[in-house]
Amino acid sequence: MGLISITGLLYHWLSRQVEQDALAWLNQKRRQISEGASNIVFFTAFSAGPRYIGKQDLQLTQDDWQAIEIIRPGWFPVNWSCDRVARILLLLALPQDNPDEYVQRIEQVFNVADVSELVTLYQALPILPFPERFRLRAAEGIRSNMTAVFNAVALQNPYPAEYFDNIAWNQMVLKALFVGSSLNLIYGLEQRNNSDLSQMLIDYAREREAANRSVSRELWELVGNR
Repeated sequence: MGLISITGLLYHWLSRQVEQDALAWLNQKRRQISEGASNIVFFTAFSAGPRYIGKQDLQLTQDDWQAIEIIRPGWFPVNWSCDRVARILLLLALPQDNPDEYVQRIEQVFNVADVSELVTLYQALPILPFPERFRLRAAEGIRSNMTAVFNAVALQNPYPAEYFDNIAWNQMVLKALFVGSSLNLIYGLEQRNNSDLSQMLIDYAREREAANRSVSRELWELVGNR
């Protein structure tokens, strides 16, 4: 497809599904933001994305998935909507010449985001610039009591496997069991398996068995792979 960047790939997807006037709005906002527009312009555009772009499901082809594997292995934008893509394009339009300022502006979005916006932000982490700067923010996401937010970090997202230490990783896996999220959707699960995690899972399983509660088969499969 001749696409060599995340930004190009995201825009290509939108261009197939979104009306020209919506694309024109998005391009105008991206240009303003890239040229240093005020926070008000950025925040207003980020919030208004669904209204201008629409919430239709993103349709990906086999060629798209092949391009993803080349550009960002492990990235898995499944069940995304077009407005989520547009919002991420706005995040990527922020000037990136000063890492501290870039991260600060992203953090400001996190601080005021609603649930839908948080899901977008956490799923964007593996494709944002300076991803290592968001470790603490991602760790905060796995402590969220909102399952949708937790799943945005933990499931079908390569960020935790690549940037979490074992403590955060193990907490995430254990919480996935606790809230009923599928371990099979955690990227890098087998590669990041460790003895501390196995012991935590065994202790968790014994507690459930003592309470006459069921234990996920995925738990025993993970422990057995050690």
